[in-house]
Amino acid sequence: MPESKPRKKTARAESVSSTQAYKPNPVWFKPVMFGLMIIGLLWIITFYISEGTLPVRDWGSWNIVAGFGIAIMGFLMTTRWRS
Repeated sequence: MPESKPRKKTARAESVSSTQAYKPNPVWFKPVMFGLMIIGLLWIITFYISEGTLPVRDWGSWNIVAGFGIAIMGFLMTTRWRS
């Protein structure tokens, strides 16, 4: 049975793949990522140490959700981290 010939790549296809090559993160990415994780942790710690009066008294236990939400944004950024 005859074999089919493989198709040749065009110059355009090769140039597209080279532009989609590895691109490192911007300089601000890591400080923001770690900053969000630390701010979220400090938010929760402040809530527990102040016995619910800080950071936002009117929110009550929703301060825990806010702290975890901030920290989770930082953790979600780790999925996009390229060094």
